[in-house]
Amino acid sequence: MDNVKLAVVYYSMGGTNYQLARWAEEGAKEAGAEVRVLKVPELAPQSSIEKNPVWKAHVEETKEVPVATLNDLEWADAIIFSTPTRYGVMSSQMKQFIDLTGGLWARGKTVNKVVSAMSSAQNPHGGQEATILSLYTVMCHWGAIIVPPGYTDSAIFGAGGNPYGTSVTVGQDGKMIEDVRSAVKHQAIRTVTVAQWVQKGNQ
Repeated sequence: MDNVKLAVVYYSMGGTNYQLARWAEEGAKEAGAEVRVLKVPELAPQSSIEKNPVWKAHVEETKEVPVATLNDLEWADAIIFSTPTRYGVMSSQMKQFIDLTGGLWARGKTVNKVVSAMSSAQNPHGGQEATILSLYTVMCHWGAIIVPPGYTDSAIFGAGGNPYGTSVTVGQDGKMIEDVRSAVKHQAIRTVTVAQWVQKGNQ
């Protein structure tokens, strides 16, 4: 059996969701997956980025991270999405990327992809769960297999107890308030494990 191929697709303005993506990569590799960490294309004007030192620094720090393409989604057996909340839904950058997948969907290439999602916000009730659910709504249309973490590991409780996907609160200093690394890694391992089950069932 081939190793599960996992794409970790993220959008990050200040680095939080990039860090979540890297922790997911750690967990997935521990589970034996082949992993691609990919950022979605930036839509904001350069003038806006230049005015925000944190945003500008993060763009510079991650300039070598590959930009996600539809070929990456077709390649992947499993996908973990990570996006900050924007008024309770996914960021426009993530939404635009997903909106471009109509061709893959029409050819049946999204069916049975194993998917999971993560999010962040400045407040514990600032839309973290709703953001993840907005991604899962799309995944229902894809015909994907959604893998939430549920309460399958004690790390989830330590990370705030979000059963839909790992989410984290970011303080005014830009630092994560909850310790979510273990929860992210568990979610990634669980996603890869389910993808392995699907892979075995298709053989």
